[in-house]
Amino acid sequence: MSETWVVCLRNEGYAASLERRKVYRLIQDENASGHGLLRVIDESGEDFLYPQDFFARVELSDRVRQALDLAA
Repeated sequence: MSETWVVCLRNEGYAASLERRKVYRLIQDENASGHGLLRVIDESGEDFLYPQDFFARVELSDRVRQALDLAA
């Protein structure tokens, strides 16, 4: 299964955890999405829940995905 990525559009209240315009790895969590939340690996390197409307899903090329995987 391929990984899903999101770009941060807003970070009000979470400036230390999320950077606007940065791409983050999304962790699938059906329970969270049912509550309007997404589970994202943030700046701490851990996964936390954030409002869905803070993010937009993005399609990444293979080259960009590989670069992000190497950086993790």
